[in-house]
Amino acid sequence: MNTLDEPVLHLENVTKFYGKRLALDDVTLQVSPGVTGLLGPNGCGKSTMIKCLLGLLKFQQGRARVMGHELPQGVRSIRDAVGYVPEDDCFLAGLSGIESTCFMARLSGLPAIEGLRRAHESMDYADIGQERYRNVETYSTGMRQKLKFAQAIVHDPALLILDEPTSGLDPAQRVSLLKKIKTLATHHNKSVLICTHILHDVSQICDNVVIMAAGRIKLVDSLENLSRPSRSGVQVRLEQNTASADSLDSCLQTFMAAMTRAGHEFDRQSHDAFLIHNVQPHQADSIWRAAADAGVTIFQLKPAKNSLEEVFLSAVRETEHAVA
Repeated sequence: MNTLDEPVLHLENVTKFYGKRLALDDVTLQVSPGVTGLLGPNGCGKSTMIKCLLGLLKFQQGRARVMGHELPQGVRSIRDAVGYVPEDDCFLAGLSGIESTCFMARLSGLPAIEGLRRAHESMDYADIGQERYRNVETYSTGMRQKLKFAQAIVHDPALLILDEPTSGLDPAQRVSLLKKIKTLATHHNKSVLICTHILHDVSQICDNVVIMAAGRIKLVDSLENLSRPSRSGVQVRLEQNTASADSLDSCLQTFMAAMTRAGHEFDRQSHDAFLIHNVQPHQADSIWRAAADAGVTIFQLKPAKNSLEEVFLSAVRETEHAVA
């Protein structure tokens, strides 16, 4: 049984080959309780690592432990403790949604009546209404994602491993599912490993981030630390003052000249957005004056944060350069 201070996932020097191709390269990783985002480019080994942790694939070298259970000896206990949303569909044709979820409950050891009750509860939580009585093969891609989520939580697991859980969902459905995942973590003490290529999803709900590239772990850190810039400053977004007779480009050039005269260092992040270094929001009087003099309005001013996209690309580029 996993304790609060013990990692929910622990890998030590795990290596996995597909024939002669190296899929996992001496992976050592600890994942703490909470919500962890697993990021990496396609083919970097994320899904392979997940399948190894679930005992669906055997690795050639190393050790792995999930929720305190060692692989491969504890694979049955691991599967009891984990709810898994695979990236690919894996449904039995001819079963309705409720029958599919009940089947997963029975496979997890729940009695028939309790399994049916839990199946309805988990489908309610996944926002599956009367569609639960239709055959799964009639479901849309988004409905199948919801069904996989309902099946993953039906046995009330302590750990959820979700591989691309928001794939195929529309924006409103994606936001709703992310909120449900966060609720399970914050109010029901569940740990979550979410494997995704959607960086925005990770920034919305994750406590920690793991970045993989070329079968290796490149970075493990909290989202809070990764968002903290190496230099203090503010991010400013500007729009043209309607009273200004000059074009926006001309106004922005005037703004940049004023910032230079005021002694501010800055980077232009996009056409109308700037990162101004070594300035705290309460010290921003000179920025407001420069904007007013240039005929632009400050649409947004906020403390600077690192972009998760920039952190991700930096980690991946390091691997590409090392391989080259």
